[in-house]
Amino acid sequence: MNDNAHPMAPALQVERWFNTPAPITLDALRGKVVVLEAFQMLCPGCVSHGLPQAMRIRSTFADEQVAVIGLHAVFEHHQAMTAVALQAFLHEYRIPFPVGIDRPGVDQPIPHTMRAYAMRGTPTLALIDRNGRLRQQHFGQVGDLAVGAQIAGLLAEAYSGIPGTGPATGCAEGACAVDAGESAVG
Repeated sequence: MNDNAHPMAPALQVERWFNTPAPITLDALRGKVVVLEAFQMLCPGCVSHGLPQAMRIRSTFADEQVAVIGLHAVFEHHQAMTAVALQAFLHEYRIPFPVGIDRPGVDQPIPHTMRAYAMRGTPTLALIDRNGRLRQQHFGQVGDLAVGAQIAGLLAEAYSGIPGTGPATGCAEGACAVDAGESAVG
């Protein structure tokens, strides 16, 4: 499917970032697949499924290829879910990836980024391809295998099967890869 069939992912409208030295933009992440996990710290599904899954994704895929970002999208219990409470939550749950606080809605409870992505609630997992296009969005629980396959598919799109166009080869972390362009087929 061509890129024109998928809309550009809306910009992140974040009022404050945690776990990153500088604000993050989707434009700065071009070339990587972006996994955006929208959550609320008082959402049971987010705590039991969404955030642990985002941490598994982060530990499975290389940082150079996949960026995992959290979006604290508060649409209920606003007084309880403050930036100070979120900071403590991120520390206690050992959330290592960048997390932004979605800019609150004006005259409505739905925050800006959540509204721009037409999210139905939390947890919501959005997958953005290397060109900044929104490719998948899942509300509620989605299986690790399904998400992993979708991420792998987005990563594979960048490599057309032409020898030498795949990811870097060599030995690292107990495994060695063979460059398809240097096979011994003769």
